[in-house]
Amino acid sequence: MELQHVNAKFPVDGELTIDPEEIIKVFHRWTAEQSMTEILIDVADYRHVPDGPGVVLVGHEADYAFDNGGGRWGLLYNRKAALDGTNQDRFHQAVCAAVQACVLLEHEFESLRFSRQELEIVINDRALAPSTPETWEVCRADLETFLNAFLGHGDFTLEFEQDPRRRFGAIAGFSRPYDFEVVGARSVAPDGVKG
Repeated sequence: MELQHVNAKFPVDGELTIDPEEIIKVFHRWTAEQSMTEILIDVADYRHVPDGPGVVLVGHEADYAFDNGGGRWGLLYNRKAALDGTNQDRFHQAVCAAVQACVLLEHEFESLRFSRQELEIVINDRALAPSTPETWEVCRADLETFLNAFLGHGDFTLEFEQDPRRRFGAIAGFSRPYDFEVVGARSVAPDGVKG
């Protein structure tokens, strides 16, 4: 199964210590400065939606969101444009983009910190990857292979919660905190978009 439209979310570590309205200002500045590798277009404020997308930095190839989905604030990367390569390449690109945005936001807000021990990966395509045990069986090996390579060890858990109303995805828990700062040295995704 060739997966596309990979989402990666790192939740906030502990309680939220900033007003999400401050994120709006940062995202507007990032848009003006074109701070990310993708083309940035606009900022959308969905904070009024309970457990919703929060604040979205809308891009051409991908969106970045300070997301409150599931009632948990975090940085969500949503790849919209298709990528060449393997499923592991696409996981890598999405996770690296999410980590880089987390690092930038942590530099913006001294009290904000994202978890280094939890990651949610979702496929934002219900037709391609419905949330079923069959999809899990097909995709599990790709996720495990990616996480082994990305973390440099196999000391993690991977949980799939089957719910046909939700998009297919899994939550990875890391026994050892991951060092975000090493991501910048990681490889480039197949289409030239930096991870």
